[in-house]
Amino acid sequence: MQLETQLAAKFKAACIAELEAVKPGNVHMLADGHGMTVQDFLRSAEVAAGVIAQADLSAGQRILQAVQATNTVVGCNTNLGIILLCAPLIQAAWNTGGSITQKTVQAVLEQLSIEDANDAFAAIRIANPAGLGHSEHHDVESPASVTLLEAMQEAADRDLIARQYINGFQQVFEGLAYYRQLLARWERPAWATSALYLYFLTHFPDSHIARKYGGDLAESICAQSAVHWRELEGRDNPKTYLRPLLDFDQALKAQGINPGTSADMTVAVLLLDGLQVAA
Repeated sequence: MQLETQLAAKFKAACIAELEAVKPGNVHMLADGHGMTVQDFLRSAEVAAGVIAQADLSAGQRILQAVQATNTVVGCNTNLGIILLCAPLIQAAWNTGGSITQKTVQAVLEQLSIEDANDAFAAIRIANPAGLGHSEHHDVESPASVTLLEAMQEAADRDLIARQYINGFQQVFEGLAYYRQLLARWERPAWATSALYLYFLTHFPDSHIARKYGGDLAESICAQSAVHWRELEGRDNPKTYLRPLLDFDQALKAQGINPGTSADMTVAVLLLDGLQVAA
């Protein structure tokens, strides 16, 4: 029970820490957006934390039950990507008694079953993410015929979250190293989180944007983000770059552009940081 409480607290803390950072185009403490409020995300974090960290669940059950709980409370998709990324990390923490490494996460991914795929597909149907469409292989509308890892393999070339399942959460672990580097330099967690978000948005075309608007726009947003990422990273005092970030935030939201995958990856890094600090 103690580990369950700790894991739930760390999941919730990661979700809240991400909301406390200015994230252009995404919901954060200084600006709502896309018909969703900070309060929606805080309530989602609260209810999902109580489910995703429970003992004796499979990774797929963690995904499905956390999405079900969220949908009951807020009635919209606030955290599907977060849950898809965080469930394997929490599963790994249960397997090891707390601390996790890339190797222990990889072991969880390799053990994923067809039942995990069915649970994840059900969660995706409930959340109904924008622009998902249908796939010729492993369509979420049909019963799974492969493991969740194999299903993610099919989407990995176009979806950064799916790619984490295939490469052992490589970008999440790399993101953690980058986040800690900025944290040591600035000693300001929220600003290190903002830079981490921009790092993902700059280096990886956002899967949520690409699904909704196409790859060309996702690439264009990467280029726009790069200017702000480099400028923020170069500041000794990151707070001096707040105004341009808020302007970028407003511009993206005015166009209905939400880099949701970059935000989901940011939460996963913050959870990983919490789990490793706990060690």
